[in-house]
Amino acid sequence: MNNSLPKVATPVGPAGTASSRVFDNLRKDLVGGRFVAGEKLAINALKEHYQVGLSPLREALNKLAAYGLLVQENQRGFRVPKLSREELDDIAHMRLEMEGMALERAIANGDSLWEADLLAAAHRLKRADITLDKGEEWERLHTQFHRTLVAPCGSVWLLRFIEQLHDQFDRYRRLGPKMPTIRQELDEQHHQLVELALQRDAKAARELMDDHIHKSYEVALKRYQEHA
Repeated sequence: MNNSLPKVATPVGPAGTASSRVFDNLRKDLVGGRFVAGEKLAINALKEHYQVGLSPLREALNKLAAYGLLVQENQRGFRVPKLSREELDDIAHMRLEMEGMALERAIANGDSLWEADLLAAAHRLKRADITLDKGEEWERLHTQFHRTLVAPCGSVWLLRFIEQLHDQFDRYRRLGPKMPTIRQELDEQHHQLVELALQRDAKAARELMDDHIHKSYEVALKRYQEHA
């Protein structure tokens, strides 16, 4: 871990609140590549960096292990999962299956409120494409857009699985610097997905989503190969 980074303050309060805060901060850092794949986490360094006590920290680490962003080793603490081509291929395949299904269901179920939320999420992301440097705020808006796109799919479990897959996929996608040419294509596809969703063209929307995931996979694979 880069110990030169500024400390992340965890508000004082009940253990559950502190645990939730450090869970969110650690999750963001694990997905964003702040830790090296395979790295063993030092508990004392984490307590210092996230400004949190041992009990809520361990609770957050256990939750992250159950979520799949950490590996818990018997009596030996926690380690960042390693990366592999096989895992990346599996994640991408499952994204194709689950997000395609969720998108078709969302288009069938979505009402006018969903349409308004989708337009708003797309507008915020488009503004960020122009004004931001694709940092953490852009990542947040990008995640929010994809969540909104499939929100009315009608399955809480499907949404949970998709979110988990996105986090695992982003461990690969965010390994290196942005690729402007492909990023521009992907940004344009966001706009096209909204148009097709509003037109209720589920078939075309799913085909475009498949292509969107394939293009994102190419980015993630290239970055993995550069770091392998």
